[in-house]
Amino acid sequence: MKIAVVGATGLVGTKMLEVLAERNFPVSKLIPVASERSVGKIINWKGKEIKVVGLEEAVSLKPQIALFSAGGTASKEWARKFASNGTYVIDNSSAWRMDPNIPLVVPEVNSHHLAEDSKIIANPNCSTIQMVVALNPLNRAFGLKRVVVSTYQSVTGTGQAAVQQLMDERNGIDGEKVYPYPIDLNVLPHIDVFMENRYTKEEMKMILETKKIMDLPELKITATTVRIPTMGGHSESINCEFNSSFELSEIISILSRSEGIIVQDDINNLEYPMPLTAHNKNEVFVGRIRRDESIENGLNMWVVSDNLRKGAATNAVQIAEILKEKPWFS
Repeated sequence: MKIAVVGATGLVGTKMLEVLAERNFPVSKLIPVASERSVGKIINWKGKEIKVVGLEEAVSLKPQIALFSAGGTASKEWARKFASNGTYVIDNSSAWRMDPNIPLVVPEVNSHHLAEDSKIIANPNCSTIQMVVALNPLNRAFGLKRVVVSTYQSVTGTGQAAVQQLMDERNGIDGEKVYPYPIDLNVLPHIDVFMENRYTKEEMKMILETKKIMDLPELKITATTVRIPTMGGHSESINCEFNSSFELSEIISILSRSEGIIVQDDINNLEYPMPLTAHNKNEVFVGRIRRDESIENGLNMWVVSDNLRKGAATNAVQIAEILKEKPWFS
């Protein structure tokens, strides 16, 4: 199977290559793709040296699957070119997520949305992915009524330049600035641009994508997204209200046996999810599970996941794994 990774030299593209290798995805030919300035570079994958190619050449090679992580502009320009050549495109940008004709997929939640004629598949926002993985089994059991989420998001979500800004600040170097203020020893309640409704674009992504993925167009949900000076994963404080009553033991049992979730909730031994321990893991970690005693049928939980793994690369590769097993895939 020929697999293209578009944006192969970036943070997420590099993780996609790692995850493909780790999960032994059946790749007969890997096609690393990047912008013109990176064409000709050599990457090492599974002990082989492979030359990076440009987008035109990659399209002509007709890969069965193309994993895209090259930004929305490149996706808008090139995804349909790959698709029209028979390639299934799994796109990590926000370019296609809210298109009603494009499936927005988290395998643990809505892989049934994958279809033979849907050549472009959108990978959701990283912070949305981990939230819906945690919420979906609870929604099936008790019916979600309202969700309030506040995020604590790693600088890796912004990219390599943001990581460099953080490290420059820690080392007293006056380097390139990605954020409008220092990020080290600081917290920025501002991810992406501000919208007319005073929410940020990141907050609206979480709201709208969650409704689409979970098939809950009327769900009451609000979000506040915050950038913090960490690496390794995003954290979320999720407060949710259900239509039905529940026992806390039921919540923990359901989460513990749900695909893709690891419960870390032993407060006696100070065990709870953290970016430090979620780093380089593919699962969604849930802890600090407790009732919201201020409302009926309310719950609080703390959800952490590696944003470059499950929040991007792993989710995309999981979609590819499901695709290749479909009877109509070729």
